[in-house]
Amino acid sequence: MAEASARPRVLILGGTGFIGRNLVSYLVKNNLINNVRVADKVPPPMAWLSPRHKEIFALPQVEFKHSNLINPKSVENAFADPDGEFDYVINLAAETKYGQTDPVYQEGVVRLSDNCAQEAARRNIKRYIEFSAGQMNSSEKKPCKEDCKCSPWTKLAKHKLLVENHLQNIPDLNFVIIRPAIVYGIGDRNSLTPRLLIGAIYKYIRQKMKMLWTKDLKMNTVHVDDVCRAVWHLCQHGQNREIYNVVDEGNTTQGRISELVSEIFSINCSFVGSALSNIAQVNMSSVVEEINDKHMEPWVDACQKDNIENTPLNPFIDQPWVDACQKDNIENTPLNPFIDQELLYNKHVHLDGSKLKQTGFQYNIPELTTDHLKEMLEDFLQMKLFPLSLLSGDVVWTGEEKSLEFEDGTEEEEKS
Repeated sequence: MAEASARPRVLILGGTGFIGRNLVSYLVKNNLINNVRVADKVPPPMAWLSPRHKEIFALPQVEFKHSNLINPKSVENAFADPDGEFDYVINLAAETKYGQTDPVYQEGVVRLSDNCAQEAARRNIKRYIEFSAGQMNSSEKKPCKEDCKCSPWTKLAKHKLLVENHLQNIPDLNFVIIRPAIVYGIGDRNSLTPRLLIGAIYKYIRQKMKMLWTKDLKMNTVHVDDVCRAVWHLCQHGQNREIYNVVDEGNTTQGRISELVSEIFSINCSFVGSALSNIAQVNMSSVVEEINDKHMEPWVDACQKDNIENTPLNPFIDQPWVDACQKDNIENTPLNPFIDQELLYNKHVHLDGSKLKQTGFQYNIPELTTDHLKEMLEDFLQMKLFPLSLLSGDVVWTGEEKSLEFEDGTEEEEKS
């Protein structure tokens, strides 16, 4: 009992999200904590937890507290505990969707994070971990270090940078900032999963998968298990008020991701190239709007036919995906193959991870492989969130074939 009480007590803000659920699992399975409190606006029964994560969240050492962290009083309640202060607080709570408006990010990123950091400082928390973004600069040739000149290229990253600057102005806060690469693994819905779903759709419609730009576009990655290990490592070994990139050793590119997806689904892939992609970029918003307009009517029609009144899906998806979901009687799924416009520009996620390694941290999963993507896919299949129709060579979509304007013309044959 004395040994158990000596272990750290941890508060995870935003703990039912993708990284949060995996972090809770890591801390509990490795017997690293006395107890862990999860504060989130989304309760576990509504968070699409996998069976393995449900088991972890049901354990007595895991406590859930429903919290709206934009509200200062709710933040105070999330931190308050009769047994004393938490040793470590990890802030994973934020608006994580891309393409939102500035006011949404101001509330859901800046105000929320400011509230949590101020409360952590007031309570003299031993170590506060703030998750930022890896999109602070775009460099193809040279990976970005933590002290690079910041020029964030998504609205989310711009507001995360504001949070980073605000933390520096809180004098009594002992904090570490993490800038992760593209995080993937069990529970991922918004990082690599949309590309995985798009690959399945191209298998279903029996067409070549075409991607904007070239195979050399940097899309550095890191497995969520290593992210969790890095969090715990930095709680104990990170330097106060320092920033650390968390990125694997694979130097992942768009070409590599497409190659792995193509291998899983036995499809062909090519890249439009820079010339045609630049043409598309000039009218990117119009192209996206055109696609959404074409999809809205069949989406509404499909929802009405299946009496789907409350679904996490949205109309920004491919019709083959809707068609396959109907065939497999999947009415509710948090998955969709939509990639926001912000992520379709010629911008690189290219990070230097040497600073974290210098603290003694080593990665267990050095690079992305097909096995990791298959593991994600199998988890979705087990939870019946992914339509089997997309994987069947017997069932083929017979709907209208759609193509974008930039796909017409001479294609640069850069096959993955």
